[in-house]
Amino acid sequence: MEINDIKRVYFVGIGGIGMAALARYFMSLGLPVAGYDRTPSHLTDELAEEGAICSFDDYLDAVPADFRSPDGTLVVYTPAVPESNIPLSFFRREGFEVRKRAYVLGQVTRNSKGLCFSGTHGKTTTSSMAAHILHCGPVGCNGFLGGVLKGYDSNLILSSTSPFSVIEADEYDRSFHQLTPYIAVVNATDPDHLDIYGTEEAYLESFAHFTELIRPDGALIVHTGLKLEPRPPKGVRTYTFSRNEGDFHAANVRTGDGTIFFDFVYPGGTITDIELGVPVDINVDNAVAALAAVWLTGTLTPELAREAIRTYPGVERRFEFHLKESGPDGRVVIDDYAHHPDELRSSIASVRALYPHRRLTVAFQPHLYSRTRDFAPEFAEALSMADEVVLADIYPAREEPIPGVTSKIIFDRIKCDHKVMISKEDFVDTMKNRKFEVLLTAGAGNLSLEVPRLVDEIKK
Repeated sequence: MEINDIKRVYFVGIGGIGMAALARYFMSLGLPVAGYDRTPSHLTDELAEEGAICSFDDYLDAVPADFRSPDGTLVVYTPAVPESNIPLSFFRREGFEVRKRAYVLGQVTRNSKGLCFSGTHGKTTTSSMAAHILHCGPVGCNGFLGGVLKGYDSNLILSSTSPFSVIEADEYDRSFHQLTPYIAVVNATDPDHLDIYGTEEAYLESFAHFTELIRPDGALIVHTGLKLEPRPPKGVRTYTFSRNEGDFHAANVRTGDGTIFFDFVYPGGTITDIELGVPVDINVDNAVAALAAVWLTGTLTPELAREAIRTYPGVERRFEFHLKESGPDGRVVIDDYAHHPDELRSSIASVRALYPHRRLTVAFQPHLYSRTRDFAPEFAEALSMADEVVLADIYPAREEPIPGVTSKIIFDRIKCDHKVMISKEDFVDTMKNRKFEVLLTAGAGNLSLEVPRLVDEIKK
């Protein structure tokens, strides 16, 4: 089904961050949208206010009557929804056009010039930075983001005239194999999702295949130092990037008084004095990737680069400050989505760089039993960088428990002197009575939902 043939769209798993962006996109085209999710959330509340019909009951009568006809109805689902879901089973049985979210994003890339950002980590920040840069310029873009961009209060940026789309290319379940990038960016290939891939070799092969999907008139930008052996089609321009080296890199990085400035070096030139709107060390690397991709579209000017990166507002749950009390003894609370050992290590290092003389407490909630099992030593090593660790129970997400796999297999390996295990429900009471200085909460689960309540208790 081509986009022009669609009359209505039903989303199975409409409350997911990526699904919500697609739902909003189709509503912007004037199409009726409905969907199911397991539980209500702020995203489903917002979608309902914007005109979508959202239900939370897993039975057929909850599907609006107009959406039960296969004529012109596109059904979009996420792999996180079990195959036993009653509406999904009905749609399959009755011959509806049933597609994964990734396939529909692929259709978008085939109808536009897609800037597709992939990687074990960094893809949400780099894609949202690139979308913000393009949006600040005269051309604009349609941006499908993996997080809510602050200041926009949305995970979707729209343009009715731009030829460019910006897409977070998710490797989970090999979803990014559905895309046809105009420009592909690979930020990192540290093994993850081994419940899907099984081995590091299979994971790397998946990224190599992703590079084969680039349009012949397109470009590939790969972070230096990766194990990846890309296989772009003939004619595709290939570049490297990083903070310190490559075709695109940063130079003259200056940090001080809560600010970070750098110069952006690109093939044949340099844009000087770019200020990071979110002054975290890892964002130097992220900004280089975003600027490189936009430079390759031919729309980047020095003025646009400086203004867009300076005003980049950041993404919710990506190094987000919830409390920053003034004074040398003021308490700080930061929340970050880091859920892979390398992400966690980078996040902790960034906080250390910002507050080198303060005591750092890290509260971490492991995400998935399989990831905990596969990376327990690496998680423990990263957490040992903190002065104090508060470790919560595993957030299972889509998984059933694995015998013998609990947070304790991380906890027992943590080498810092002060550590404690808690349940998520005890987090606020535990932390409000501790005299922490700088608190970093990390993970992709639901511990972050407790952070605003903790900040309220602190302010009291």
